[in-house]
Amino acid sequence: MKTLLRRAGWVGVALIAVFLLYQVWIFALVLWWSHFNPSSTSFMDIRRDELQEKRPDAELRHEWVPYERISVNLKRAVIAAEDDSFVDHEGFDWEGIQRALEKNQRKGRAVAGGSTISQQLAKNLFLSPTRSYFRKAQEAVITVMIEVVWSKRRILEVYLNVVEWGTGIFGCEAAARRYYGIPAGRLGPDEAAHLAVMLPNPRKYEKQFGPRLAAHASRIRGRMAYAQVP
Repeated sequence: MKTLLRRAGWVGVALIAVFLLYQVWIFALVLWWSHFNPSSTSFMDIRRDELQEKRPDAELRHEWVPYERISVNLKRAVIAAEDDSFVDHEGFDWEGIQRALEKNQRKGRAVAGGSTISQQLAKNLFLSPTRSYFRKAQEAVITVMIEVVWSKRRILEVYLNVVEWGTGIFGCEAAARRYYGIPAGRLGPDEAAHLAVMLPNPRKYEKQFGPRLAAHASRIRGRMAYAQVP
């Protein structure tokens, strides 16, 4: 019995060590990406694998553009649509989370998440779309790392360059060229609002952009003037 307990203890220690090493590896990447641009993300790798299961030569559409070459209209639209307190919070919008919980309770199902841009970025860079308590906890840890190390400007720059905007489409440059045939720096207010409201479900909305979503884009267009951009 003592031998079994001793072995169980060593297994527990080993698991804790692996977990801590994983956190160190993530933090090292967060530090590296504070100065260098990520060439790929967890979400990109997942989507590429899915596409290549059907077509082995499939590749993602993605082109990095620096912050100053991204239209301010898109920056305002994304903040207005996804995280209107982005410049003020430290990674978590507690009021937004509370509103999302209340909305989910009224609907009887999960229809709102309350995730900030920082949380979404943490998930996109390192995790997967699957939902679990462990993934949500890990997302929170990575969000804190990102907020501690990166400026708000860097967070928004990376987010806009890696977020999914359709089937095989990642980042604002690929999205602007895919939907409008122009670079991300030339997006106008209406085009920016259209792209911003696609973010919750881009692979669905690239095919089905109906009246309700168009009305939402119009509301975002009206709120863009009040969005604070880092």
